[in-house]
Amino acid sequence: MRKLVVSAWITLDGVFDANLMAEWFNPFDSESRQNYIRDGILACDGIMFGRKTYEMLAPYWSAMKNNEMGVADKLNSAPKYVISSTLKNADWNNSTIIGGDIVEEITRLKEQPGHEIQIEGSATLVKSLTEADLIDEYRFLVHPIIMGSGERFFKDGMHTQGLKLVKSETLDKGVMVLYYHR
Repeated sequence: MRKLVVSAWITLDGVFDANLMAEWFNPFDSESRQNYIRDGILACDGIMFGRKTYEMLAPYWSAMKNNEMGVADKLNSAPKYVISSTLKNADWNNSTIIGGDIVEEITRLKEQPGHEIQIEGSATLVKSLTEADLIDEYRFLVHPIIMGSGERFFKDGMHTQGLKLVKSETLDKGVMVLYYHR
């Protein structure tokens, strides 16, 4: 049975806005953060996206042919599951659109043999799956900055019954990795 794991990069105030990454993500680049991101991607056996995240990442990574950043080959070969009721085509290699009974389909995916399916970003999807109690683990890569504005990962109405901190790591430049189980 596979775990469904959220992998989110955020600021202290929950901003994960891709349009503002030059302000909150880029200044905290380090070898330890690069290793954490790479190791996480290489360890999963499937990747799940909401439509917006998929449409943002697919054109970029599908064009990579030389294992850029040590993850391009994995991202291009791994099974990818896109949760969307509107997306008609998913041309990135090994992509499958799930648009029907999402809870049933994701439950079926979790019951298959394997290690973990990572949800990359995709805050709207995470909110829905949290409400359906399908998330097994949350991994937050927290950057030591408060943005004050920008798109937030934690959406209004998003609520868990309580999370248990199971591990934390301090990376270079004050970046923290927080691992929570439900």
